[in-house]
Amino acid sequence: MPKITFIQHDGATLVVEGRPGQSLMEAAVQNNVPGIDADCGGACACGTCQVHVQAPWQEALTLPSAMEAEMLSFTSDPQPSSRLACQIILEERHEGLMVRVPAHQH
Repeated sequence: MPKITFIQHDGATLVVEGRPGQSLMEAAVQNNVPGIDADCGGACACGTCQVHVQAPWQEALTLPSAMEAEMLSFTSDPQPSSRLACQIILEERHEGLMVRVPAHQH
């Protein structure tokens, strides 16, 4: 099971285990990661699970779908590294994935 590090706005880190086939958002919610509200339950309709994927992981993930890119455009302060955690499906190869939770989500 891949371990993922969530970096909070203050630099604190929380390492959680995810299951292959599970979304990053689901892993965050199940482990009470602060700042990942997931108001829409993973429907790519709210942007409350936004994360900033840390290098070099940006290149290791699939590109955002058109729907995800559009939803990200409505989030506060989108960055090139912004993704919706509900749209990242975990695989074993994601062991060590690091993402930052934006300060505006706290």
